[in-house]
Amino acid sequence: MTAYEVAVRAEATLGEGPTWDPASGRLIWLDILGMRVHTYDPATGRRTVRATEQHVGAVKPRAGGGLVLNLRDGIGLLDPDDTFRWLHREPVAGRRANDAAVAPDGSLWAGTMRYDEATGGGTLSRVAGDGTVRAVLPDVTVSNGTGWSPDGRLMYYVDTPTRRVDVFDHDGDGVRNRRPLTEIEEGAGFPDGLTVDAAGCVWVALWDGGAVRRYTPDGELDRVITLPTPRTTACAFGGADLSDLYVTTARTGLSAPHPTAGALLVVPGVGEGLPQPAFAG
Repeated sequence: MTAYEVAVRAEATLGEGPTWDPASGRLIWLDILGMRVHTYDPATGRRTVRATEQHVGAVKPRAGGGLVLNLRDGIGLLDPDDTFRWLHREPVAGRRANDAAVAPDGSLWAGTMRYDEATGGGTLSRVAGDGTVRAVLPDVTVSNGTGWSPDGRLMYYVDTPTRRVDVFDHDGDGVRNRRPLTEIEEGAGFPDGLTVDAAGCVWVALWDGGAVRRYTPDGELDRVITLPTPRTTACAFGGADLSDLYVTTARTGLSAPHPTAGALLVVPGVGEGLPQPAFAG
């Protein structure tokens, strides 16, 4: 088993959304159901925790400073002075935000899902910097990991109950030609969050699989990182050289949680990540 370390010994209910912020040298991550946004500076060990008023599915840095938040009722902006404002507010009863990612052009691709996980009750939408929102995939179930190839021409995407990582052709503001990159076999867990490395390989965390897998651009499995707690939720490269893989985990639904359940884990020096763009808004 590849050696892992506990970066932050937390007990997040549903840890998610690790994102490296190069401007601050910190990792941002969150607890969706605990309504907390965490930051962690690996150079100093300094941590911060900020409460949100709603379930928060994703948090990403903004190009001008501050953060963009994918919240239950829409997309919010946190300015550098900690002022909060809505960029796009669209509450839907029974629905919440889930994972999101920033595309090469600086737009936010934000996912949603129903609390009851009803089939087709979620969406994946493209949010431009000016707040314009367009549904890209209007009828998904649990919108999850999203990422782009190094050249931006492909988009990878997970709708968790399908058990697939799908790939699309990406043309800037739209996608087409959906096809499976890989399907996770029965008993190995469900695909959740993902990240793409500098070689164009896709790393995907497996919910109820206790692992992160790396797939080549051809869909071949070429690496498995086994972790001690089953509900691994998402992964991202961080650190000054983007070589450390950070993995979020969850405690929710576990009758006898492992001591690392809900913690932020890190596998040092395991790969070469891609710099992630900041949200243009």
